[in-house]
Amino acid sequence: MELAAAAMIGAGIAAGAAALGASLGNGNVISRTLEGMARQPEAKNDLRATMFIGVGLIEALPLLTWVIAILMVFLKS
Repeated sequence: MELAAAAMIGAGIAAGAAALGASLGNGNVISRTLEGMARQPEAKNDLRATMFIGVGLIEALPLLTWVIAILMVFLKS
């Protein structure tokens, strides 16, 4: 197998795994936040702000993985 083909396959697998992990993480964070809002409605604004920070940090991983995948494809071909 050529190095460029292996880089493309690896990039696709890495990007897919990162997207799957981020979607599971985001779902978990959002569901726990909604559960907390249902239990303590007065803490709604604090929970929402913390949720947005958490979702932003979770979304950073797939973006970095996407950049690395693009670099793998274009620098190895």
